[in-house]
Amino acid sequence: MGLFNGLLGNASEVNISKIKDEYDEIIGDNENIEKAYKLVRDMFIFTNKRLILVDKQGITGKKCEYHSIP
Repeated sequence: MGLFNGLLGNASEVNISKIKDEYDEIIGDNENIEKAYKLVRDMFIFTNKRLILVDKQGITGKKCEYHSIP
């Protein structure tokens, strides 16, 4: 059902412990991940200081574009 919801445009919540290691390099020293949502391949990460939008591009998803909104 998760894939079906993603195709319809419904984001699903992601376990924070699973993504901490992957996005550790873009998280600041005094910054903590509060919530994270995944929409097919894109991510919305809410921290205590900002919103981070992760846009994965290409077939393999190796190319990523990050947007940070304070």
